[in-house]
Amino acid sequence: MAKDSSFDVVSQVDLQEVINGITMALKEIRNRYDFKGSKSDISVDKEELVLISDDEFKLEQLKDVMVSKLIKRGVPTKNIEYGKVENASGGTVRQRGKLIQGIDKENAKKINNLIKKSGLKVKSQIQDDQLRVSAKSRDDLQQVIAAIKEADLSIDVQFINYR
Repeated sequence: MAKDSSFDVVSQVDLQEVINGITMALKEIRNRYDFKGSKSDISVDKEELVLISDDEFKLEQLKDVMVSKLIKRGVPTKNIEYGKVENASGGTVRQRGKLIQGIDKENAKKINNLIKKSGLKVKSQIQDDQLRVSAKSRDDLQQVIAAIKEADLSIDVQFINYR
């Protein structure tokens, strides 16, 4: 009898790629004419992005540049949860963006229900901040992956440990 095949559904952000993307965004900002003399900056504090700029308009432009560079680096931008814009020192504004690592309980339940509704002969179990999906047939696993990719989730998910 064939052994079960399985894969893990995870939500991860590669911190090194985030740092590389921010470095590229800062280079572009320093060379752009509309940012000349501006106090715009992006920094990483543990698993949190800190964006600082002169006003809310420039902050949005800063965010657009950063997001475009992160997308080019393959970083899932759905996994950045922005806080509210707050006033900072020197007449600037600041916004924090938390990098979401792992699948929270709500999204894990949503994915689990999606798998159950598919009607395929697969087993799924929640393990901390990831999901393990296993089945006898690899074709069923491929259909589960396709269904999860089509689902409208609030986070970006990856599929690892496909055996």
